[in-house]
Amino acid sequence: MKKNIIIVLLLCALLLCGCGKNEPAQSGYTVTDMTDRVISLDAPATRIVALSASDCEILFALGAGDTLVGRGEYCDYPEAVESVPSVQSGYETNLEQIIGLEPQVVIMTKMGQTVEQVEALSNAGIAVVVSDAQDIDGVYRSIALIGSLVGKSAQADALCKSMKSSFENIDSKGDGTETIYFEVSPLEYGLWTAGSGTFMDELASLMGLKNAFSDVVGWAEISQEQVIARNPDYIVTIAMYYGEGATPVDEIMARAGWQDMTAIKNGKVFNADSNEISRPSPRLVNAFESLYEFVYGA
Repeated sequence: MKKNIIIVLLLCALLLCGCGKNEPAQSGYTVTDMTDRVISLDAPATRIVALSASDCEILFALGAGDTLVGRGEYCDYPEAVESVPSVQSGYETNLEQIIGLEPQVVIMTKMGQTVEQVEALSNAGIAVVVSDAQDIDGVYRSIALIGSLVGKSAQADALCKSMKSSFENIDSKGDGTETIYFEVSPLEYGLWTAGSGTFMDELASLMGLKNAFSDVVGWAEISQEQVIARNPDYIVTIAMYYGEGATPVDEIMARAGWQDMTAIKNGKVFNADSNEISRPSPRLVNAFESLYEFVYGA
């Protein structure tokens, strides 16, 4: 009897000191987002609402698409994401819809979130993780952040290495003398372009080209006169085509006053896949390969 009591006491002592083999003590799980906020969780997230299309793409690329319980209304790739309930995002982010999905974490972009939204979600017991990829290095950081969030850091590291290898293994034939103009908003809505500090600017450099508007910072509004004066060798539009009227390429080729530009005379106007080239996601590699083929051929 005394021997049995001693054994019971020893087992209790082991459990209390955390030395039992079957029930290890749990430690906190933290990630640091791209605004240097530290988010504490009990374990890797399994219920996530991602409001930006790029973050949804990253989750699927990491094999963590099953963690999504909600997505922003513009998240449309890969096809499997469309089976995930959508919520209003951007300037009309619907907090009630998000809270109703009972996520552990909401991933929002720096531009798409407000202090009030973060506070409301936090008060509902939901952690907010902010992503902020503005360039290719930022894409790698986003992938690492989301990989850490879902417990897939090894997969995130492998994905980043694969992207870097794809960029490095394509020979940049240009010497930086030819210029490329990125039109991110068509003429009918007012011309906007991608300047320095953007991933489009970096793609140009990787191909040995110079961004015709590398002297502006970020995404900037410009004029027709500026484009004509800079006389780019290549023009890339990301306008969507819905099957009616002139195609984006034909519209640019026919613009009054643009006929003497080198890109127009040589027919070097390209309609890039808007989602691939405008989203800071792993598909930037696809955009790069398409641009390379447009400029240098297969």
